[in-house]
Amino acid sequence: MPRSIFEPHQQTNEGATFMTTREILPSEPQSPWLRRRPRRRDGARSTPHSSPARDDSSQRKKANNIRKAIHSDAVDVSWLRQLAISPDGLINNDIRKMAWPTLLEVDVDNIPAKPDEETLHSHRDYQQVVLDVNRSLKRFPPGMEEETRLAMQDQLVDVIMWVLVTHPELHYYQGYHDIVVTFLLVLGEHLTFGVMDKLSKQHLRDFMDQTMDKTNHMLNYLYPLIGRSSPQLRNFMEKAETGTVFALSWLITWFGHVLNDIKHIVRLYDFFIACHPLMPIYLAAAIVLHREKEILTCEPEMPMIHCLLSNIPDDLPFEYLIRRAGDLHIQFPPESLAQEAQEHYRQAAEEQKKFEVAKEARRAALKKHLYFGGKNMQHSRIMYRLTFWTITAVVSAAAFAMLKSNTNNWWLWGH
Repeated sequence: MPRSIFEPHQQTNEGATFMTTREILPSEPQSPWLRRRPRRRDGARSTPHSSPARDDSSQRKKANNIRKAIHSDAVDVSWLRQLAISPDGLINNDIRKMAWPTLLEVDVDNIPAKPDEETLHSHRDYQQVVLDVNRSLKRFPPGMEEETRLAMQDQLVDVIMWVLVTHPELHYYQGYHDIVVTFLLVLGEHLTFGVMDKLSKQHLRDFMDQTMDKTNHMLNYLYPLIGRSSPQLRNFMEKAETGTVFALSWLITWFGHVLNDIKHIVRLYDFFIACHPLMPIYLAAAIVLHREKEILTCEPEMPMIHCLLSNIPDDLPFEYLIRRAGDLHIQFPPESLAQEAQEHYRQAAEEQKKFEVAKEARRAALKKHLYFGGKNMQHSRIMYRLTFWTITAVVSAAAFAMLKSNTNNWWLWGH
């Protein structure tokens, strides 16, 4: 029996456990990332950034192999996983509709009934989910009829609430809907719940805590990964205080929020479903390393680098990046990075603490300034009022005295 892809190997993060499931990618020399690059038809080796030519017959052959893996008496999940990872992934959405639930071992014949509307709508996160779904128009195919899109948005809300109602311990996060809508477009409502029910307890579980501590800790693996391949790039990004926020949406939406082409998104989902929960971080590292020259030509300032990395080009060589992410995982498995990631977490926590202390000091100084400034202003107002009323009183007294004097000689005014 192949090792379960969710065989726990836990670490502590200040009392929190963090899923670092060991090795679901093959480490043997037969790994798809360690094989020699195939020759092109002209006899030359394909470049690292190119994909070998694959004709229709090879696509059909692979599709048949996927169907065999799914429909065999004893489903060969390990083989299916290899097929999902290898170039072109699961080929098309018709096959994905069978393969995705199989990879996650969803019992498609025993998916529970959807709760009633009142139950779904009474959940604490319902209003936020509706707001996020209403803002998700770009995730639906262009040209889709409005009536169809609105119906799918209703289904999207229902699937999300269905998962949350079924698992009260899970907390919705903004970005979850970007993952769900991808599955909904391929699988339909019923199967999407079955898939999300599994993923929310496995690959996505750390994102669905009440806090983002575990999510932030996952991001701490990014710089150690970059540094193992390019110390220069890591040093440049750290000196510029780039941070990891640029990669947050990559991680928590499985790149669904930042890519425009659905074919790239579903290809990455083939890969992520078949792989370790940290694989999106390995892909993030592969993308950053792929754009190293662009980054190093930037001004070493956080806004410039953050802006560059936040926008992922549509023409990235995703098959190459998938292979590189797999290579990184084999060379630097999560447990080999754990200590360095923990150190990165500690340093980030210290910097955050310093920032909070400095912010509190500034707040206290401002409060003190306003307090004493207010006192001075109040004192000035009092002195102004005293001066004003003193002058007014003197003038009034003088005027009164003059008036009184003149009143005693009122007759003189007429003469």
